[in-house]
Parts: sequence; C-alpha cells; structure tokens
Amino acid sequence: MMKLSKMHKRLLAVGALMPMAAMAQEAAQPAKGQLETVTVTAQRRAENIRDVPVSVSMLKDEKLDVIVSSGQDIRVLAGKTPSLNVESSNGRTFPRFYIRGYGNTDFSVFASQPVSLIYDDVVQENPILKGFPMFDMAGVEVLRGPQGTLFGRNTPAGVVKFESAKPHLKGIDGYYNVSYATHATTNVEGAVNVPLSKEWAMRVSTLRQHRDGYVDNTFTGKKDELEGYNEHAERVQFLYQPGGSFNALFNLHQRSTGGSARLFRANMIKKGTNEVVDGFNPNEIHTNGQNFQNLNTKGANVRLSWDLGPVKLFSITGYETVGNYVSRGDIDGGTPTGTGFIPFQVETAGGISDMKQYSQEFRVESKNAGPLNWQTGVYYFNEDASGFTNNFNSDTGVQFSHLSSRQKNTAWAAFGSLNYAFSDAFTVRGGLRYTKDKKDFNTIKRENVVQIGPDSFGESKNKANWDLSANYTVNKDVSVYARVATGFRAPSIAAASANAPITVADAETITSIEAGVKADLFNRRARVSMSVYDYDVKNQQLTVVGGNSNVTRLINAAKTKGRGVEMDFEGFITNDFKVSTSASYNYTQLRDPSLSVQPCRQCTVTDPLNAAGRAIIDGNALPQAPKWIINASARYNFPLAEGNLFILTDWSYRSKINFFLYESKEFTGKAMTEGGLRVGYNWQGGKYEVAAFGRNITNTQRITGGIDFNNLTGFINEPRQWGVQFKGSF
Repeated sequence: MMKLSKMHKRLLAVGALMPMAAMAQEAAQPAKGQLETVTVTAQRRAENIRDVPVSVSMLKDEKLDVIVSSGQDIRVLAGKTPSLNVESSNGRTFPRFYIRGYGNTDFSVFASQPVSLIYDDVVQENPILKGFPMFDMAGVEVLRGPQGTLFGRNTPAGVVKFESAKPHLKGIDGYYNVSYATHATTNVEGAVNVPLSKEWAMRVSTLRQHRDGYVDNTFTGKKDELEGYNEHAERVQFLYQPGGSFNALFNLHQRSTGGSARLFRANMIKKGTNEVVDGFNPNEIHTNGQNFQNLNTKGANVRLSWDLGPVKLFSITGYETVGNYVSRGDIDGGTPTGTGFIPFQVETAGGISDMKQYSQEFRVESKNAGPLNWQTGVYYFNEDASGFTNNFNSDTGVQFSHLSSRQKNTAWAAFGSLNYAFSDAFTVRGGLRYTKDKKDFNTIKRENVVQIGPDSFGESKNKANWDLSANYTVNKDVSVYARVATGFRAPSIAAASANAPITVADAETITSIEAGVKADLFNRRARVSMSVYDYDVKNQQLTVVGGNSNVTRLINAAKTKGRGVEMDFEGFITNDFKVSTSASYNYTQLRDPSLSVQPCRQCTVTDPLNAAGRAIIDGNALPQAPKWIINASARYNFPLAEGNLFILTDWSYRSKINFFLYESKEFTGKAMTEGGLRVGYNWQGGKYEVAAFGRNITNTQRITGGIDFNNLTGFINEPRQWGVQFKGSF
C-alpha cells in the first residue's frame, strides 16, 4: 500500500473538497452555472473533448490570463495540468517539456525532445523555438501519450498544442491587457481584428514584457544587475475567405528577447542535504562571470483548405528561423575565492549562429455521413542548424576555446487513420504512420579543443508507428475509452566537447496502453475525466551531464517503465462558485543493470557505486519526473448592480524530483507548492476588468536544478510577485 505524506493527504483532501480540472474553461457559459462544451483538435478534427479517446486537457481564457499575468514565460505551464512539467537551465529561452515523467534534460541546441510542441499546426522542433511566448491565444491543448500517427516529429511522450486566435470577417474588435508587478514587471498584450474587404481580414497581435534586475552582484558591487529581461513578440495574420470552397490563412511572427541568463549560485546547497545553506540571500550573487542571453526568431506559415464536397484538402507550410541566439553564464557560479570552495573557474556561452526549419504537410479528410471516415496525408521536414559553445577566462573575460557544429535533419512521413462507428455509441479508430528520418552532423570549427574520434556522423532510421482506440458512449453524458499506441523518436547526435567525442543515441520507441472515462455531471454543472496508463520505452535516449568534468554525452537505456493515474474535475458548487482540481500520479523507473554514470564531484551519492566509482542508475526514476502533480483552484463571483466582484485562488503542488540520472542527497529537489490570488471587478458584461493579483504568494523558495561537475551549484524558482492588471475589449 502506497504511503502518503502529510502534504499529500492535505492536498488530496483539498482536491476532494474543491473539485475542478485545472480551471480549464472560463468562457461565456451556455447557461448560468453550466459548463461550456470544450472543443479540441486532438485528432486533427474539431470534436467534443468527451468523445476523444485520448487523455487531453485544454487551457484557455481566464486560466491562461491568470498564470501569465506576472510576465512569466512558457515554463509557467508546469504543473497546471496533470502529468505536465516544464523546466529549464537556460531561463526563458530554452524550455524542456515532460509528460508522464517522460522528457529530456539535454541542454544542447541540437537536442530533440519526446514531447512535441506544435504552434498553429507547425511543429517547433528545435528547443529554442519551443519558448515562443503565449499571447492572444485561442487555447492550449495537452495531449498525453504517443501522438505519432497524426502529428509528425518525435511525439512519443505527447504533444503540447498552441493555437492562436484567428482573424474573422465579422467586424472590428480586439482587446488590450496591461499589468504591473513587483520588480517593475510589466506585461502588455493586445490584438485587433480588422476586416479589409468582404473576403479579407487581418489580425495583429503583440506582446511586450519587462522586468528590472533585482539581484545584486556583491563581487562587482553592482546593484540590481541581474534577473531582468526585455521581451517583445508580434504576430500578423491574414484571412482570405471568398465564401466558396477555398480558405487561406497567412501567419507572420517574430520574437526578440534579452536579459539575464539563468543565475547559477555556487555552493548554495548545504552538504548532505537538499536545503539551501545558512544565510542564503536570493537577492545577491557573488560572481566574476558575465551573464546574459539574446534571442531573435522569425517565422511564417500558410494554411490552405479546399472543401471538395466528399473530402476536404489541407496544406500546411511552415518556415521558422533563428537568426541569433547566445546565452552566457558563470557555470561554476562564483569567483576563485568563493562563494565556498570552487575547484576551477568555468564560464561558458552557447547558442545558435543560424537555424532554418521548413515543413510541409498535405492532408485529405473525408466528410462521409455514414459510419466510415478517414484522413490521410504526407509530411516533410527539413532543418539546418549551426550551433556553438565557447569557454572563457572568468577573470579577464577572454575566450580561450571555441567549438561549432552543424546538423542537417530531413524527414518525411506518410500517415492515415480510419474511424468506424459500429453504432451511435461505439466507435473504433486506427492510425498508421511510416517515417524516414536522416541526420548528418559534423564539427565545422574548433579552437583549443581536442576532439576524440571522427568529426562527423550520419544516422538514418525508418519506422512504422500505429495506434488503435475505441470509444463507447454509455449515455449522453458519459463515455469510456481505451487506447494502445506506439511512438518513435529518431536518433540524436550530441556535439563533441573537450576531450570527448561526438556521441550518438539510437532511436527510442514506446508502447503505451491507457483507458479512461469522461463525464458531464448534474446537467453539465460539473465535468470529470480520469485515465490510467502504462508504458514501456525501449532504448530511451538519455543525456549524461557533468560528473567530474563539463562534458555532455548521449546514451541509451535498455528499458524505461512508466505507469500512472490522471484526474481532472471542474464544477459549479453554486451558480457563482466554481471550483476545480486535477491530479496525476506518475511512476517512472529505469531498467538497465549495465548503466552507470559519473557522479557529482562534491555531493553525497545515494546510488551504489561500481568498481570504477560510477553510480549505478538501474531502478532510478527519470530526472525531472515528480510522482505527484496536484492542482486546485476556486473562483467566487459576487454579482453587483453594475458588474461583478470576484476572488480567485489557484494552487499547484509537485512532489520531489531528481535533477540528474543518479540520485544524491544534494541534487534532489524538494516538493514544491505555489499559490496564486486574484481579486477583481469586471463590468459591462466582462468588457472591462481591473484586478490585483499575487503569484507564489507564500514566497516558496526551492532549488529547481543544479550543476554537478564543480561544486554544489543550484538555481531557484521565481520569487513572489504582487501586481495590478487592467483589461479591456472592443
């Protein structure tokens, strides 16, 4: 019997008293006190979420507005739906996604991730592209489990799917949203929709984010020097809708961000524990290294559709580019004389000098009135990326080594799926995808770097994936489903480093089984979904970082086991009181007795060591994979004569995590609970709103990641923020 901690019991009790599904939908309700129908595109068609045989959550409207109001980046999605974690050792520019504990901690600009991020139907494959900010959104869908038959490019863990709000021909409208918070944090967002003619419409969206530095560098004596940022992003869309069988949507977008990179804090972890050292001050750092990052991205996509009567044809063309990305930081976190003992100075920079991604999909979808429907298509992907790493003398700032590499990746796939309704209540779906993936990797320049082995590698892999699912409608409010799915991630190649060769990880595959129930309750006053799953990953790609030196390499684990339970619930207690909870339990375990890695230089390793002094990681959980993720929120509305006063609170909890493949006392992240509060007033039917808010209101401070090859270096979560916000629409 699984034993729960007091914290688990308290949070589960809260979940029992305050049911709701991560507060997913806050749009206009069909009737007061009733939940709206949630429409998702998890199967590339618009469908009621209850009828989709996939574990999926939708975030939109007030839910998204609340969590991004303090100017946070895409990492704010961590823990906001069951089984989803997002973290980064690079700050705002390089998020790493995990679903059901399954992800990739690799911080290389060439890294692939088993969670695919799709923005406006275009795969964002390079990890730098995955940080594009959320603004003017129609919604965010989180699809759990392998999604490879309908969504291309490395989706064995799942998909996070972003959809922006679209232009329309109905008239001029838009919104503006301004907030100001602690550390002069400003978040300005807005959009306007303008019909240009009877057939053309334009939508312009923009985002501006800023935060002042608030961390002092006690080595240089500079006050408020670090942890600030400036970010702006724009999107322009044009809709052509002539009223016949053809529609076209054109999308141009860009992003520019600059400011602090992640702050690595030397010897901040107390030896033999995962506590911060006595006297730790999060508003100070003692470093002689430079710290900054800059990023510029641009992209465009074209989505075309033709309604040909019995079928509908789609074309999706995407182009993304990174013109410049560099992130530089003091990796050892301090100076030669402190903080604490630092064996050697390490200051590095990494980035992308050039990256271009092109993708093309053609898809045909049936429109049969009968029981059989299908869709089929072809997909092409091409990426050409050049990245680099530099090392510097921390005292002089002079570069003493440089390594640059280039990766070319091409892939194509053919896919199809069939849906057959045996009755009004029972539908079966099957999907198949064949993929061919090829990568060519080579070192193109090195200065003062001794590389072992060849300068280039090539990998090519073919794979067929499939899934089979069934959905049974018990009655008009309840459905149950079961699904078996396989997934595939192409081989990965890691750049060489000093005295270390280029390394290659073979392709990984997954077989996943899940079943679930989805129900509307009490005349749609509440909604619940629950799923259970079990998966096996073969040859999982793992990233080994650090140990006794600043070296990164790729390995494969023979097998990884995962299983768990997920639950979403939302509902109205009264017409003015809406509550929610979501929870997931995710168990992961590496199963490969032959695997061992170099452990940390100064920490207390709890894994057994082999004769070579390496940590045996067989039986360990995956890194950054909390067993528990729990969410709870509540919103109470006070109707007034001219508007509505409301109070909203939301809380998220995740259990402890491992930072690395091995286990140690110091590099185990403690359980973390963060809460938010919002009090506001809206009027004229919600057209205007003013609110005061707080994020991380308990000012919880946790070590969320570490650097292990030099000293007990770590980095921490975002601090508490208080702010005000004004929104308007027209």
